[in-house]
Amino acid sequence: MFWKPVEPLLEKIDLQYNPENEPVTVKFLPPPLELIGVGTDAVVVRHPEYPDIVFKVYAKERADAKEDEYRAYQRLDGSPYFAVCHGAGDRYLVLSYEEGMTLYDCLVQGVNIPESIIDEVEEARQYARSVGLNPRDIHLKNVLLQDGHAKIIDVSEYVKPGNDGRWDHLVQSYHLFYPYIAGKKIPVWMLEMVKRAYYVQQGAGDFSVQEFGRQLLNVLLKKWMKH
Repeated sequence: MFWKPVEPLLEKIDLQYNPENEPVTVKFLPPPLELIGVGTDAVVVRHPEYPDIVFKVYAKERADAKEDEYRAYQRLDGSPYFAVCHGAGDRYLVLSYEEGMTLYDCLVQGVNIPESIIDEVEEARQYARSVGLNPRDIHLKNVLLQDGHAKIIDVSEYVKPGNDGRWDHLVQSYHLFYPYIAGKKIPVWMLEMVKRAYYVQQGAGDFSVQEFGRQLLNVLLKKWMKH
């Protein structure tokens, strides 16, 4: 394990797990580790002496999620659509460092998302199913636009049953609404408002992307008229 010298630093990372799908709180991160990303179960950090890998360190309460993700990565080994898992420790996974902008950031910065990305994510999902996994929990923040191609960076829920519908709804939204906003910068507050409204509507059952979009458009128009 060529990353072994970093392990004492990883053990010092102090995370607070938060309920209701909120991101973890980073209480302590020892230098020279660099924080790359924060999720609901873990953080992703990088060490300057190992630029080609990252460490996904889980909150102590989410050790089960680490095991789930490790098993998923073992099955996905060899696919170009997913990060590479080099190994694991008690609280962490060692993953390939993947450059690129998330689809969420593409919307914020007005970077065009080509339809080929949608097609490639579907190919990745089909591959995951072919190796006995259930590709779910795919959303704007865990798909990268990498040199014009899709790269998926979080597979922690692929061993769970059920379909959360998130990616299917995003694909429908892409075809219905994205042509009107392609290349335009979308404010973070607007994306967060859409996300919160989506969770409420989806949880209520009988969710329709078309109806959701219509209701949301009315809300946004009222907000803009006030300004």
